[in-house]
Amino acid sequence: MEKLVSSWFSGQNLPEDYIFPVEQRPGEEFTIPVCEAIPIIDLGKASHDRLDIIQQIINASQKFGFFQVINHGVSGVLVDETMNSTLAAPTMTQKNLIFGEITYDTLVILWKILWPENPTTYRDIVGRYSVEVRNLSLRILDLISEGLGLEPGYFEGELSNELLMSTNYYPPCPDPSLSLGLPKHSDPNLITLLLQDDIYGLQVYIDNQWLGVEPLPNAFVVNIGHQLQIVSNEKFRSAEHRAVTNSREARTTIASFISPCNSCIIEAAKALINEGSPARYRPFQYQEFLRSYVKKAGHAETALQAYQI
Repeated sequence: MEKLVSSWFSGQNLPEDYIFPVEQRPGEEFTIPVCEAIPIIDLGKASHDRLDIIQQIINASQKFGFFQVINHGVSGVLVDETMNSTLAAPTMTQKNLIFGEITYDTLVILWKILWPENPTTYRDIVGRYSVEVRNLSLRILDLISEGLGLEPGYFEGELSNELLMSTNYYPPCPDPSLSLGLPKHSDPNLITLLLQDDIYGLQVYIDNQWLGVEPLPNAFVVNIGHQLQIVSNEKFRSAEHRAVTNSREARTTIASFISPCNSCIIEAAKALINEGSPARYRPFQYQEFLRSYVKKAGHAETALQAYQI
């Protein structure tokens, strides 16, 4: 895949279409170091120390909206096979329809519908990976529902009905200070699980500063989406984030977006509403939110504003 998209990147100048407006450019911030404060949670300990793991997840979701999970049960061999298969799958360079900016290269696979036929092992490998990631996401959501005091299985069904996978390839960039792999945004869905290779590139915007997320072997970055911020009645935060580039190495990520079905009614969990904590958002259909989100270009405050009470 690298050969498909890097030929026009072999020169010294960044193509005009990839230069961001001055106010959106990362500048020298693309080089900020990773932040050790972003939690790394060992899910392998949940079997004997469940309450502590739940509290770690709740704290991370409240403070950062981001955390990483290790010892999560998804085979390292399957993770490597999936990354290798997606790199070999045919892709296209396209404009990102959500953010209105050009991304380097995006391959989107809708759960059980769009599956590349080559390589021939792709469907089997990515199919198994999709099942494992979906099971992991439901496991994390189950821990979250327990931590919030909701009934077991609260997030099952319509709230987590859809899985969308996006493979993003970022070739070396001649001038990373002028461009971004993905611009600043918050995810519109319920929860996102991101698999990174070993190249740094993910940054999270917390307390008016960018924090770098360390790429860890066989770990998933878990990202709280807008819908979970709403369902939690703002106990959790959907943090803005972006992908920076570098001038030396290509980077690949696989994002798995767990989303409600289009007709699902989104509202704060009733167990989290009381006199001291009234509902922060009005009920709405998820498809209504998605249309508004696209128009607002993924910006956190403006995307949620129309639904606030």
